[in-house]
Amino acid sequence: MTMTDDNGTTSAHVHPAGPAADRGPAAWTPTGVPASPATIDPDVWPGVAQPPSGAKAAVAGKAAGLLFKGAARRLPLRVVYPDGTVLGQGGPEAPVMTMVRPEAFEARIGDNGLIGLGESFMAGDWEASDLAGVLEVFAAAVDTLIPMPLQKLRSLYLPRTPKQERNAEQNTRSNISRHYDLSNDLFATFLDATMSYSSALFPAAAGPLDAVEWDVLAQAQQDKIDRLLDKAGVGQGTRLLEIGTGWGELALRAAARGATVYSVTLSSEQQALAQQRIADAGYSHQVTVALQDYRAVEGEYDAVVSVEMIEAVGYEYWPIYFQTIDRVLAPGGKVAIQAITMPHGRMLATRNAYTWVHKYIFPGGFLPSVRAIESVTQQNTTLRVRERMGMGDHYAATLRLWEERFLAKSRDVGELGFDAVFQRMWLFYLCYSRAGFQSGYLDVQQIVLDRREAQL
Repeated sequence: MTMTDDNGTTSAHVHPAGPAADRGPAAWTPTGVPASPATIDPDVWPGVAQPPSGAKAAVAGKAAGLLFKGAARRLPLRVVYPDGTVLGQGGPEAPVMTMVRPEAFEARIGDNGLIGLGESFMAGDWEASDLAGVLEVFAAAVDTLIPMPLQKLRSLYLPRTPKQERNAEQNTRSNISRHYDLSNDLFATFLDATMSYSSALFPAAAGPLDAVEWDVLAQAQQDKIDRLLDKAGVGQGTRLLEIGTGWGELALRAAARGATVYSVTLSSEQQALAQQRIADAGYSHQVTVALQDYRAVEGEYDAVVSVEMIEAVGYEYWPIYFQTIDRVLAPGGKVAIQAITMPHGRMLATRNAYTWVHKYIFPGGFLPSVRAIESVTQQNTTLRVRERMGMGDHYAATLRLWEERFLAKSRDVGELGFDAVFQRMWLFYLCYSRAGFQSGYLDVQQIVLDRREAQL
């Protein structure tokens, strides 16, 4: 899974895994979230350990505080301050955002925008009884949080993606490694047995999506994969290219159908575990997992499948991504991709922004719109979009299950060496992502492409 948000400011990336800043036993907030330690190691978390200080930060913080309070008064939530002040239009059931250190919160958002919102949660400057619910309120109101005159100035103050994080071939291995090579054991704490890190597709029999349970997730992940393989026509003898291996579940299911699979990844950790799983299942003779950039793939394939990898490609590289698929696809072949999408207007407005998600989760990532995928393929390839299915509500359900599992496994995550600040960061990421889908700001699509129009 790759996600990006739409505001922020630049800063050097910090590898989030590392020795815990609090050496004593872990503490938890009343909502079960690991409490931020009283002392945060500035060498591990330089953007989190201390809020911005100085005269400039104080002025920016006061201005940001006024803007935030003005927005909060209009929103369907409750923002509770230490002095008892409550802002917002939310009733008793509304999500609650509890300010712990409001001055630090304001200083961070004044200096770093939405990067500051995430960093202030990581630092413990605010808490939430329902973090995804609070973030959903903000996501639903994203176009009106900042007054329009100030929005028009965004290009003057929003930073650009650092050169070293652009997805040129020399950077992609590092960008991918900083997320997917954190630890296979970390991902195993909250993913199901299929190790699928993308939206599941739940059957109607599972019940309402906001109440589906963990024990149906693995099958729902396999159902998602099977639908993509079906749409790409993968069966006995199919030569399949998979762009983005993950931990190997799609390659395994394709091999079980009799396909020969060539799968590429830039994560050495994923490659190792995928190869082990493939060998254990007895499919090593059918599946090759290569540590290779998608642009370097050669050969001819009857089908190409890619699950939530386009988000890591980068805006300026979408043409070459689809041109590569077009180049290697055999006559009569089909393409099936699963892609997280955002509205086209927001995509255009934010394509140069550098965000909290870029800094801490997915360097180089950016979400396409459906319109962008259609336009890029029409202008640069012989491929055409033939079919698509939106399933954003299924992603919200998937993320809720991951979030619940991650919280339940907090002690295990700590034993792997990931401190409380990391755990709060990861929780913020999962909840921020879920909020995007619950609000309708984000969607996820299964998209089928082929060349029929070009053959007429």
